[in-house]
Amino acid sequence: MGNGIAHVFALAGYEVLLNDISAEALDKALATVGKNLDRQVSREKISQAERDAAMARIKTTTTLTDLGPTDLVIEAATERETVKQAIFEDLLPHLKPTTILTSNTSSISITRLASRTDRPEKFMGFHFMNPVPVMQLVELIRGIATDKETYDTLLAVVEKLGKTAASAEDFPAFIVNRILMPMINEAVYVLYEGVGNVRSIDLSLKLGANHPMGPLELADFIGLDTCLAIMNVLHDGLADTKYRPCPLLTKYVEAGWLGRKTGRGFYDYRGDTPVPTR
Repeated sequence: MGNGIAHVFALAGYEVLLNDISAEALDKALATVGKNLDRQVSREKISQAERDAAMARIKTTTTLTDLGPTDLVIEAATERETVKQAIFEDLLPHLKPTTILTSNTSSISITRLASRTDRPEKFMGFHFMNPVPVMQLVELIRGIATDKETYDTLLAVVEKLGKTAASAEDFPAFIVNRILMPMINEAVYVLYEGVGNVRSIDLSLKLGANHPMGPLELADFIGLDTCLAIMNVLHDGLADTKYRPCPLLTKYVEAGWLGRKTGRGFYDYRGDTPVPTR
């Protein structure tokens, strides 16, 4: 999601420094941003000059510590707490005292992440929805130590981005994923138990509940590894059996069938048209 976050910040006038672990990943991110900006130009949502100015505001680096002088850090690494903690630990010695730290985590405790830093009062959850340039919502999650100044600053940032903020308390998966992921998990159970196949489950929710995307199609879009990680956070954090991840979801992740990003999930994306795998 990092390229989408860079996209909306640059378009809103912010100077952006985009970091990843390889130059190849950064080149791919810039190409994606350029393609998505071109799409906005073609739909007359922005001008060519705005597109070019936004691209010029994005710089890249493979050196994490280059982010030291920035005013706001948005971590958008994979949904594993150890990875996120390692990023913040490496960054801390190089940051300004005033730098605000945020995580785009979709489920992990903000209070716990903040407690591992030297500035828990300047740490927040800054959860964008995917795809970032399209989706209007940003969840703002305060940890137990987050101060009002930090919250107000990020609220103003969301407004400048032209998006809408929803405030959530720091409980597992916050608001959106606390509701969304159990629905996806239940759809996988329906598939697992043979109540319906992939196509009938997705068709039922699209036509029967007016969802723009079926739950299994959406799971593939999000990434089945991310869905499983969030369900595990819910199950571990709330100790309620209703959040137990479906064994079939676990099996798909173990197989490396993670959805669109790997070419296979509940659908096979390797041909011209996605084909259900079950």
